Amino acid sequence: MSAAQGEAAALPTAPTPVFMATNLLVCSMLWSTSFLFIKLSGSINPFVLASIRGLIGASALALWFAVQAKSFRPDHGQWHHWVVLGAFNGWIPNVLTAHALTQIGTAPAAMIQASGPLIVAILSHLLYADERLTPRRFVGVVVGLAGMGILIGPAALPDSGISAWGVLTMVATAFSYAAANLYVRSIKHADPARLALGQQICSAIPATALALVFAGPSAFAAVPDSAVSLLALGIVSTALPILLFMRLIRRAGPTRASMVGYLQPVWTVTLAVLFLNEHIGLREIIGGAVVLTGVALVSLSGRIRSAR
Repeated sequence: MSAAQGEAAALPTAPTPVFMATNLLVCSMLWSTSFLFIKLSGSINPFVLASIRGLIGASALALWFAVQAKSFRPDHGQWHHWVVLGAFNGWIPNVLTAHALTQIGTAPAAMIQASGPLIVAILSHLLYADERLTPRRFVGVVVGLAGMGILIGPAALPDSGISAWGVLTMVATAFSYAAANLYVRSIKHADPARLALGQQICSAIPATALALVFAGPSAFAAVPDSAVSLLALGIVSTALPILLFMRLIRRAGPTRASMVGYLQPVWTVTLAVLFLNEHIGLREIIGGAVVLTGVALVSLSGRIRSAR
């Protein structure tokens, strides 16, 4: 048995409540800073921003591997997993989020992305026998979707002042992350840290190529002016949380791990109010609260029994 197989086999099937709480809180807090650092990066092209984010994230993880003298090669030739995760958990949502934040505020964007656990729950119900929706979790999905209606419904009205394109872009982001969460569950005998590294490598390369094609080399000229924000985005908001999240999803499964999306809007809204001077309206508060209530019903009901 290889070292990676040994590590994967050694992972406990039922993570402790302390492990769950600690990883969910830290991971959601770190990931929520991405919205802040994207806004602070100014008007950098979304493809360029995704490229730099991936390059910095991959470099940080590669340095971490080098310090530990660990191999950079994918487990058992699983490079195709790197490509899939690099797309659905990397450059696609990174480009979409960067573009969406040019259209809408960080707080509503994070609240829309919080629907990710609802999407994961529905797809898990269809794909996995041990992730079936109980009546209570089904109610949670319905409640969460109602909250989404409150949040994004006005975007369909003329002169609403809400960018329908920005809203749809964040919905697409949530679907992309949900697909990645479910895909990780299908991967057997893989080192979570190496998956995180491979994801960032296969996020940075396509994003850089797309940036050069669609934005041109001149678009990278704005990068030095936002170096601090971009470094923080690549390390604090990308490399660190993806390491935690890969291990979390391998140990706890996609539905429980997706609870990160339940906590992330709380941190994001706080940062937006404190550092970006954003104002949260009553509709956003009500819609966000309804979404998070639905996510809580989906993510928390029936999980204690299954973890024992």
